[in-house]
Amino acid sequence: MIRPALLPLLLLLVPARLAAWDYEGHRIVAQLALASLPDDFPRIVAGPDEAERVAFLSAEPDRWRNVPDLPLKHAGGSWGDHFLDLEYLTDAGLDLETIPSLRYEFVLQFARGRAAHAAAFKPIDPARNLDRTAEWPGFAPWAIAEHFGRLRSGFSYLRVFEEVGTPAEAANARANLLYLMGLLAHYVGDCAQPLHTTKHYNGWSGDNPRGYTTWNGLHAWIDGGIIGRTGLRFPALRERALAPRVLPLGPRPDGRDPLFVAVLDYIRVQHRQVEKIYELEKAGRLGQAPGAEVPAETRRLIEDQLLAGGQMLASVWLTAFRGAVPDTYLRAAIARRQAAAP
Repeated sequence: MIRPALLPLLLLLVPARLAAWDYEGHRIVAQLALASLPDDFPRIVAGPDEAERVAFLSAEPDRWRNVPDLPLKHAGGSWGDHFLDLEYLTDAGLDLETIPSLRYEFVLQFARGRAAHAAAFKPIDPARNLDRTAEWPGFAPWAIAEHFGRLRSGFSYLRVFEEVGTPAEAANARANLLYLMGLLAHYVGDCAQPLHTTKHYNGWSGDNPRGYTTWNGLHAWIDGGIIGRTGLRFPALRERALAPRVLPLGPRPDGRDPLFVAVLDYIRVQHRQVEKIYELEKAGRLGQAPGAEVPAETRRLIEDQLLAGGQMLASVWLTAFRGAVPDTYLRAAIARRQAAAP
């Protein structure tokens, strides 16, 4: 039995799922999204301090990974909300076209599918699963949808506080929105990194007929090595930031949540780049050797993924704003407060 006093140390020794994009990559995604927002977006991020706050917060969920707290690790603070391994859905007999948008409905569905197709999954080593998360394929689209709902709520109550609340209440509501925008930036940015959509996230896993690398430094090189080697920064991509296409939020004929389906479609598109990364590595085109130059096609791949993240993030932010409705409960509560004031 593991002694409780040793658990924090052991958790630090267990190999953790790697982050997507280093700090600079997440900043670039957030900055691209900010540059893509149209003029009708609220001015809450118009100032340099507010924009910097969102960019800083875009890495916040990765900072949660640096502590040994087991409840935080198990709940996704350092793990599952950052990715979705699409292959495991197929292995469990599930289909992206039908999986539910509610996290716990999906948990039940996946658990049943995993049990029914147990032979498709490798046995779990308890010694490498101290946070009790290895059973799951990741929850990134659910994390994005949930934070989207929080952001849309924030826009709803901001309108009320700005119209009938106090200046302090409006200021606090604006500060909350910056925080929520920053958290959403992280998870949407994670899914722009193709290796966060696959079980082959750090070297090819399982059958390997094409002889792809099993190098366990691949993920880190894609996350930040190429960005660091090339000196890639936001100004180099600023001119390619475009006003986003607003995601449709009207009802779907199949009854599925439109935002959730849009996120799944976004993840599916990024997943198509997984084998491209492995093909580039096999051809010696990733530029990871010491002192090697990163080929233009590899730099372009990373730039395109950062842009994809920025465009999707701006669309999610904008959709939350345009889809927000005034918080009538809050408005009535403030009206009662004002009526009762001497």
